Amino acid sequence: MPAQIHVRGSVSIPESELGWRFSRSSGPGGQHVNTSATAAELSFDVANSPSLPEPLRARALERLSGRLVRGVLTIRAEEYRSQQRNRDAARTRLATLLAEATAPPPKKRIPKKVPRGINERRLENKKRRSSVKRQRGARWD
Repeated sequence: MPAQIHVRGSVSIPESELGWRFSRSSGPGGQHVNTSATAAELSFDVANSPSLPEPLRARALERLSGRLVRGVLTIRAEEYRSQQRNRDAARTRLATLLAEATAPPPKKRIPKKVPRGINERRLENKKRRSSVKRQRGARWD
């Protein structure tokens, strides 16, 4: 079990900041599924985490706003029959979500002017095509 979840660069979240809840899982497992708590629910307080630097926290709060409840991000994993594998899946999903949410914004695209040669070639091709079609329509009397 990893002691920290790596997010981005030197930013990691210690295991002590994660909250876990377990419940019965739906899905595969037969009678086993009715008796054991294999579904893992991971809670991470994004708003009050001391591990996230302020600029990354602000970016994550903005980008994850639809998934947060009072600043807390909750991830539920129940795709495996074992509690440990579900815990690992939830940790992996948390790391991926936070890495995407704290990524720097993409560089703004600067539109460039279309070179004159490209424009001239396009117009020349249009003229050529136009004359071909005009000649096709001519009557052969």
